[in-house]
Amino acid sequence: MYYLYHIPGKKIGVTCNLNRRVTLTQGYNPDEYEVLDQSDDIDYISEKEIELQKSYGYKVDRKKYNELVKLNKMNINVTEQTTTFPYPVKKLKGNLMDNIGFKWKSEHGDFVLNLDSIRWIMQNVKTSMYNDNRCYVYNKAFAEWFKTPELWGDYVPEEKIVKCSKKPLKMFENIRDWAKSRGLYDKGNTIVQYVKLQEEAGELAQALLNNDHDEINDAIGDMVVVLTNLAHLHGTHIETCIADAYDVISKRKGKMINGTFVKDE
Repeated sequence: MYYLYHIPGKKIGVTCNLNRRVTLTQGYNPDEYEVLDQSDDIDYISEKEIELQKSYGYKVDRKKYNELVKLNKMNINVTEQTTTFPYPVKKLKGNLMDNIGFKWKSEHGDFVLNLDSIRWIMQNVKTSMYNDNRCYVYNKAFAEWFKTPELWGDYVPEEKIVKCSKKPLKMFENIRDWAKSRGLYDKGNTIVQYVKLQEEAGELAQALLNNDHDEINDAIGDMVVVLTNLAHLHGTHIETCIADAYDVISKRKGKMINGTFVKDE
C-alpha cells in the first residue's frame, strides 16, 4: 500500500511505510502529519502526489514517485528449503536495509523486508558452506515467524489483504484504522458485529420514536461504523457493498406507495 502524506507547511510525499519514512527518518510524530490518500496503485498515487503538490503550492517533484522507486538488485535465490542472499553476512544488513519493502515468495509463504524481518534474518542467517560470500535462511522457520501478526510491522500478507473494488474513502479508512488499532479485526467476528448492529438499530428506533435529532444522528453513525467493520471482517469494503447496491437500485423502476418505493415487477 502506498500512502500520500502531508506535513503541513512542509511537503507532500509518498511512502509505503509511514513510520519509517515520516516518523523515524524525518522526525514527525503521527499527530504532525496527515494521510491524504492511499492506494495499492503506484501509478495513481504518483499522479495524485504531483497534483496535490501543485494545488497546495509546494515544490513539485521533478520525477514521479513511480519513476523513483528503486528496482531490487538483490538477485536472491529461493529454493524449497532456503533463501540465499548474494552477500557475506558482514555486508548483509546494509543490503537488506537498502531494499526495505522487497517481497518474495517461497513454498512455505510470502516474505517482505521490514525492520522486524531484517532483525530476524540477521539473528538466524548462516554462511553458505560452498561460498563465504553468500548466506542463507531457512524458509520454513522464516514463514513460521511471519505467522505472528505482531511481527509484520506495516506489512500485511497478501492473503490477509481485504480487497476493495472501489477507491477507498477517507472516512471509512479512518474507521478501519481505528478498529485495527484496537484489535477488532484480530479478535472480532461478523456475528458479534451483527449483534452490535441490531443493538444500534434498536437505539435508532427509540430515537425515531422520541424524535430526538441528536440521538438519531448518533445511532445512524454508529450503525455505519458497525457495518464498515462487519464488511471488513467479511473480507470486503463497505465502499464496494454500497457501490454494488447502487448499481442495482439505480436501474430499478417503480413508484411510491404509502411512503415506500415499490419496484416494478
